[in-house]
Amino acid sequence: MKHNVPHKPGSTQRPVSGAARLAQRQLLQRAVDLLRDKMLDEAEPLLLSVLQRWPGQADALHFLGVLEHTRGHSEAALTLIRQAIAGMPGQPGPLNNLGNVLVETQRFDEAVTAYRDSLALKPDNIDALNNLATMLRKRGEHAESEALCRRALETKPDFALAWYNLSLTLLEQGRVDEGLSAHSRAIVLWPRHLQARNAVPKALVQLGRLDEAARLYREWLATDPDNPVIKHHLAACSGGAVPERASDAYVERTFDAFAATFDANLSALGYRAPQLVADLLRELLPPPARQFDIHDLGCGTGLCGPMVRDWARDLSGCDLSQGMLDKAERRHVYDSLHRAELVAHMRAHPARFDALICADTFCYFGELGEAMRAAVQALRAGGHLVFTVEASQAEDGPPYRLLPHGRYAHQRDYVSTALAAAGLQKLVLREEQLRSEGGKPVIGWLVAARVG
Repeated sequence: MKHNVPHKPGSTQRPVSGAARLAQRQLLQRAVDLLRDKMLDEAEPLLLSVLQRWPGQADALHFLGVLEHTRGHSEAALTLIRQAIAGMPGQPGPLNNLGNVLVETQRFDEAVTAYRDSLALKPDNIDALNNLATMLRKRGEHAESEALCRRALETKPDFALAWYNLSLTLLEQGRVDEGLSAHSRAIVLWPRHLQARNAVPKALVQLGRLDEAARLYREWLATDPDNPVIKHHLAACSGGAVPERASDAYVERTFDAFAATFDANLSALGYRAPQLVADLLRELLPPPARQFDIHDLGCGTGLCGPMVRDWARDLSGCDLSQGMLDKAERRHVYDSLHRAELVAHMRAHPARFDALICADTFCYFGELGEAMRAAVQALRAGGHLVFTVEASQAEDGPPYRLLPHGRYAHQRDYVSTALAAAGLQKLVLREEQLRSEGGKPVIGWLVAARVG
């Protein structure tokens, strides 16, 4: 979602005159510049100094709310931005930012209302138009989403994000040629926007248009030949040069780009893997007394952490994506977090853990044997490994497949064989729905095993 951080403060509070007004505006503008540069620690004292000198100054409250949101303190951000809106009710920017925070806290209906309120004040606010279009597209309200994208483009014809959004809206209506045309416009304007550019061939994959998706990836790869994300997805939708696992570079770049919206997006898909893993681990362990050393493999934003904290004497996690780790850190649940590849991390910590949990990370591995052997090394005697993988329903053919969406699916017998070969005792291997995707259930295996 796009934030409004205006170049000029816009408070409609009682005027401050003369030198004091100039000082206030200079402080606020300097804080805005620092916010744009992600220099939060430098911006915060400037905003606090404005509020100390001019209590309730609405621009300072607004920008402090944006700052708190960037730090991951969403509830504090909501309070501050709402105070700012009360102090300058005629300004659309704070309402747009309120919508963005509400999206990330998964209050989607409230977010839609905030974006509409912003547009009521300024109908040509391109950020609010595009943000509302995104929300409505995800709710399946394609006609209004398309209209909003086109309104944004009437105001700013070179608004790349609106072109990307329009292309997805058209593709999801089955208007493939129009969608690809909009996508081409977006690429010309913003060729290196990884997440937005990747969304269009992904939409084609969901429509079953694999050849067209592969064509887009090949065209993209020709201009960016070392890009691991393009290479991985080209292999996934073409079936050529399939690796045994996703590369570290692919995982890092994909999830760094996805970190800011990860929780909200997966909530909209009915994402169940963390809850399934945590519930199964709790079934296997005695009542909680903070007595176990638990490690979260591929911890992401830390969705599993709060669910197992009561059983953990020490709760740690690892992930390749620093963006994801930053989100996990803001939960204040983990004792330590490590930027590391999970197989190497397990090998570096022999007999260190009582339990390893892994929600939807082994789906980026095709061959599971190396990871299973590393888990045996990292677990103490009697320790548990609980994880999910996506299920391949094919009874013949290869034991695992790289599916067009970019994740691997595994045959049930292969998972059992990989556990046994590593010396793990299978306790549970059952079918579960992990999430929905494209309106269809994604089925996986929920697995628990123990070191003898």
